[in-house]
Amino acid sequence: MDIFDKIKASMGPLGQYGKQAHGYFAFPKLEGEIGPKMKFRGKEVLNWSLNNYLGLANHPDVRKADADAAAEFGLGYPMGARMMSGHTTKHEELESKLAEFVGKEDAYLLNFGYQGMVSIIDTIASRKDVIVYDSESHACIMDGIFLHKAKGGKSFVFAHNDMAKCEKMLEFATKKVQETGGGILVITEGVFGMAGDLGNLKAIADLKKKFNFRLLVDDAHGLGTMGKTGAGVGEHFGVNDEIDIYFGTFAKSFAGIGGFVASNEQVISYFRYNLRSQIFAKSLPMPMVYGLLKRLELLRTQPEHKEKLWTVVNALQKGLREAGFNIGKTESPVTPVFLEGDIPEATQIIMDMRENYNIFCSIVVYPVIPKDQIMLRIIPTAMHTLEDVDYTIKAFTEVLVKLKAGKYKSDKIANVF
Repeated sequence: MDIFDKIKASMGPLGQYGKQAHGYFAFPKLEGEIGPKMKFRGKEVLNWSLNNYLGLANHPDVRKADADAAAEFGLGYPMGARMMSGHTTKHEELESKLAEFVGKEDAYLLNFGYQGMVSIIDTIASRKDVIVYDSESHACIMDGIFLHKAKGGKSFVFAHNDMAKCEKMLEFATKKVQETGGGILVITEGVFGMAGDLGNLKAIADLKKKFNFRLLVDDAHGLGTMGKTGAGVGEHFGVNDEIDIYFGTFAKSFAGIGGFVASNEQVISYFRYNLRSQIFAKSLPMPMVYGLLKRLELLRTQPEHKEKLWTVVNALQKGLREAGFNIGKTESPVTPVFLEGDIPEATQIIMDMRENYNIFCSIVVYPVIPKDQIMLRIIPTAMHTLEDVDYTIKAFTEVLVKLKAGKYKSDKIANVF
């Protein structure tokens, strides 16, 4: 059998709609300055689809830092992987300041968040070790666990934020490591990026009194948005010290690319010399490093960005709930709007919102969420206004009326071309 034959037989649950969806529902092109108002297919839309939580992407100080560093160093410097020839004092400075910010001894930069998390799990967990993880963990965590399983490791999954199930899985894991001689790694998220609810870090931390394990937290959406200083969900719950390995990304509040891992000095030193995604990858370019230092400085010295974000978040979520929308259990800026329907209905809704209401937000369907369910995912930012909020709630209310009246019912995805 030709390996390409399987592609001809099935393009996947989303890929099967690729020809009709590409450029509109999938791989849309947003143009113009990053912000709440952007151009889509030549028309200005109110944009609720970017993780630019604090509005730093186009902050003048950030733009200047990016531009000045690019002019001085270009995009190539430093050349090579960190271990070989891509190491600089500025990389070390950024790592030191990130570690201090999230309350850890040391940190290590990652070129890409997704690959970094996969490699963290692969590096820290041997085949003798057991992983216990939340069922709604991000795809990068799942891929890291798949690698762990591929080399003979064992894992146990607990139902999302179900602490009784988590404790039961820890009991299984404890018995298993008594046989293998390994250790236990528990993995969860600070903010779950689809539904916006928080990982139950306080309860998991309390389980350390009963079980011997280390805790890895993916706080991609919590860094910069949660906690008194923006240091994340651990700070929010007061359990920072119980997080043994902290993972943060620059692709959200920092409005950049890449990420970092923070822990004690010995663990970070181990990662430096063993993390395959960094050993065999080029170092972060100097403009990104300088730009990230500026972003971190603004996050620490200008709390008004986070305060404005939460003003918008609170108004949006309060308004949606009062209008009768199901936004789940979100406790973060991530704002899901759950509706009943299938993929064709979802495309009809999105087309109506973009063409007639000039609102652009992301749509999430099966297999990310259960069948016959639609999720409109709204990402508020510090750049949005309360007028944006009011307009969006009014538009969503009109859309909900149409949905209940069957106006979007169809057996085909919307034809927009």
